[in-house]
Amino acid sequence: MPDTYEFTPVATVVGGHTEVADDYQGGVEALIRLRDDFPAETLQGLTEFSHLVVTWHFHRAGPDAVALHVRSPRGNPAWPATGTFVHRNHRRPNQLATSFPRILGVDGRDIHVTDLDAVDGTPVLDLAPWFPAMGPRGDVCVPAWVDAMLPDYWRRSTER
Repeated sequence: MPDTYEFTPVATVVGGHTEVADDYQGGVEALIRLRDDFPAETLQGLTEFSHLVVTWHFHRAGPDAVALHVRSPRGNPAWPATGTFVHRNHRRPNQLATSFPRILGVDGRDIHVTDLDAVDGTPVLDLAPWFPAMGPRGDVCVPAWVDAMLPDYWRRSTER
């Protein structure tokens, strides 16, 4: 098994959020623009789905941001110190994220979406439609601090 992998982005986020933010991610529309060398027909049938699975890179963070130790989420000492792989931010080693935006439409190589928590210029490494049958099985649980940390995450950016 190789020790490293090389990926070429399949698309780029155009528009939407311009600044990195911890909250107020909702209600912002953006495009996911497929590379020019992919035919538009690679998106045929996508509008039959409501949501995408988008894998993207925290391109504004550098390797120095990686933190391989325990820390409290968002630096809040009221929340327990947890390990690197318990966080969903740019401090993880590969600085990858997964988002589930709503598909608004497709125009050529542009996928119109809303509720994508990546910023303008973000490289998209992969995308696929969301299949509920492939989502989590059984009861889903998270510690209380997750809900305490995220009440404003999907609040509309206009409500700041």
